[in-house]
Amino acid sequence: MPLFLGVFLIIYSYNKFSAEEILEIKSHFANANYNYIYFAFFIAFLGSASRAYRWKFVLDQMGYKTTFANNFMAVSIGYLMNLTIPRSGEISRALVLKKYNNVPFDKGFGSIIAERIIDIIILLGLITVAFFVQFDIVKTFILDKLPLQKIILIFVFVFTLFIAFILLYFYSKAKLINQFKLKITGLKEGLLSIIHMKRKWAYLGHTIFIWFSYIFMFYIGIFVITETNSLSFGAVLTSFVVGSIAIAFTNSGFGAFPFLIAKILLFYRISETAGNAFGWIIWTSQMLLLVFLGTISFLLLPILNRSK
Repeated sequence: MPLFLGVFLIIYSYNKFSAEEILEIKSHFANANYNYIYFAFFIAFLGSASRAYRWKFVLDQMGYKTTFANNFMAVSIGYLMNLTIPRSGEISRALVLKKYNNVPFDKGFGSIIAERIIDIIILLGLITVAFFVQFDIVKTFILDKLPLQKIILIFVFVFTLFIAFILLYFYSKAKLINQFKLKITGLKEGLLSIIHMKRKWAYLGHTIFIWFSYIFMFYIGIFVITETNSLSFGAVLTSFVVGSIAIAFTNSGFGAFPFLIAKILLFYRISETAGNAFGWIIWTSQMLLLVFLGTISFLLLPILNRSK
């Protein structure tokens, strides 16, 4: 479904452009300064390496010794898997360590969920900052571009399911629920490992660096085409938040990232053709790196872990 949604958004957005506008988009691609993208590749690589190294702190706390190479390749494969099915990368990361480092799936997956909770908290913080820094634009974007009534209905539906799950978990005596409680014990240990680990400050430092690398990578990207190189930091932050939401809730932003970036940049007097080209250049460059690292990791994992 997310892939079909991405294809639909691509077809929908490009059907609106005239032949002249399509040529204009192509000219943005042709005249772009890709040297900034190469620098962004390096920053993205450092961010992924930092995420892989940070993961060791949590796993060490639970008593599981892993190698940086395996952690990095697991993270890279996770990013690659997220291109197909949203959040499938978290499952694949835990499976890689289960296979090659004997880390129980539930505990490894719990540590990854803890990471994602922290990521969501940071993203919510950035959304709050962007909301206050660019209040008028964010408010207009939400009211004009997002189906607010549908979002409220989805939120109510998800909240109702959550309450139903909590009631079943604590009060149901069904055999299936009891089995689920046993399985979730390891997941809870993985989640709580961050609270009890010794190297909290190092974990926090890597977390700050990871998100700094994301923002800095996006900021570097504005210099790729001339139309976006004068954007203010507030505009960059707001666009980054919109792009992050697209990536988090779809299959790595396929179709949705360029579409939403083009829409938000309209509020900063960037033409939709320039915004679309900018969105595609940023998204495609990131995905090329993820596909490269993920594919290499798939090939190297069994070779570097022959003893397994």
